Amino acid sequence: MRVELDVKPKPGATIIEGFPGFGFVSTIATEYIIKHINAKPIGRIVSSKISPLVAIHKSEIIEPLQILYNEDKNIIIVQAVVPVQGIEWDIAETLLELAKEIKAKEIIGLEGVTSPKPAEKPDAFFYTNVEGNKKKFEGMKLKNMTEGIIVGVTGALLLKAKNTKFSCFFVETHSDLPDNTAAARLIEILDGYIHLGVDYKPLIDKAKEFEEKLKGFMGKLSEVQQIADKEHLTYAG
Repeated sequence: MRVELDVKPKPGATIIEGFPGFGFVSTIATEYIIKHINAKPIGRIVSSKISPLVAIHKSEIIEPLQILYNEDKNIIIVQAVVPVQGIEWDIAETLLELAKEIKAKEIIGLEGVTSPKPAEKPDAFFYTNVEGNKKKFEGMKLKNMTEGIIVGVTGALLLKAKNTKFSCFFVETHSDLPDNTAAARLIEILDGYIHLGVDYKPLIDKAKEFEEKLKGFMGKLSEVQQIADKEHLTYAG
């Protein structure tokens, strides 16, 4: 697995990673941020381990693991449009290598965590290995994550980012279906931390558009995967 960059970002960029998880909150949040700050594709993560599923939007191919960038804000967003189960360790290591290569300021992870019931303003938690951030986040009324189980790319980063500055925000979500309220909460937190200049409030209304897009796309992915599984069984005898 390796990173291919068509354009090298400025030193000190902040990397935001958000992969499909509970409530798709990180996916909705990164999609909204990408559109709002007009981040442009500058590269990709490539590997033979990545599922060969390609999305086409407005006649353009969207990379399975795409790297987007806004130069003015010096923000990189890593977006996945394919399932990443089974390659989480590889992706985490690749992100850490990218951070080292471009002398990134910090990696920020976005995650949803399960909640028993919906809330108008979901609880949010943090983890950080950055000195001084704990006090800052507590001042933002975030709760320190003291107990929990984190899986996926973010879980791998939590274990591997010993020498890389890494902070992660977790927001409660009550459903496996897209949760726009929780995604808006993540954007609100990010805006307070790195001053995105992104108004999260329209997401509450406009997220239906993202929800339908994600539902449709995930449904197509499931159909394709089922076909691929059937073909594999046929080939296997």
